Order: sequence, then C-alpha cells, then structure tokens
Amino acid sequence: MSIVSRILSIFTGGASGAAEVPASDPQSYKDCLIHAAPLAEGGQYRLAGRIEREIDGRRLERSFIRADVFSSRDDAVEGAFRKAQQIIDQNGPSLFADGEEKRSV
Repeated sequence: MSIVSRILSIFTGGASGAAEVPASDPQSYKDCLIHAAPLAEGGQYRLAGRIEREIDGRRLERSFIRADVFSSRDDAVEGAFRKAQQIIDQNGPSLFADGEEKRSV
C-alpha cells in the first residue's frame, strides 16, 4: 500500500492498522494470474490478494480480503493462493464476465 493510499484511507475509513506486505511472485492458474498480498495486522497476516486476467487486450482485476489471519507471512501467502484458486473454480467465466476493470470479490 503506498503512502498516499494510507493517508487517503485515514480520511475514507480504510482498514485501520493494516499494511500490505510486499507481495510474492504471482502464480498462474487457469488463464489467470494470482498475486498474494497479505495484510500485516498486529503481528499477524490477514489473507488478501488479487486475481488478474487479460481479456481482449484489457487487464481485469478482482481483489479479495478474507477474515482468515495467520501467524506467518508464508502461511498467509500460501492461503491466498489457495483461496484465489477456489474463487476462480467457483466463479468460472462469470468472475470477469461483467467487464469491470477492477472490483472486489
């Protein structure tokens, strides 16, 4: 999360005390690219990430944050990859069917 995003989140009611941990290398899964981006919160890591897919030359992005917290960053990253795969499997083509550039799932 950039410094500008953090400042804006103070005024817009964004997640308090949560800081995005530098992401790991993305993984490819079913024509999608998964980025794990756990959030550091009080010594733990909240499961978060994003799913990207290029359709007709446009990059579409679906972000997610879940209630799951982990004591280690590596466990949170692994959990984010599993959760993203589950989201892709459960939603199938409808995940990106609306054509929205960015949205949360």
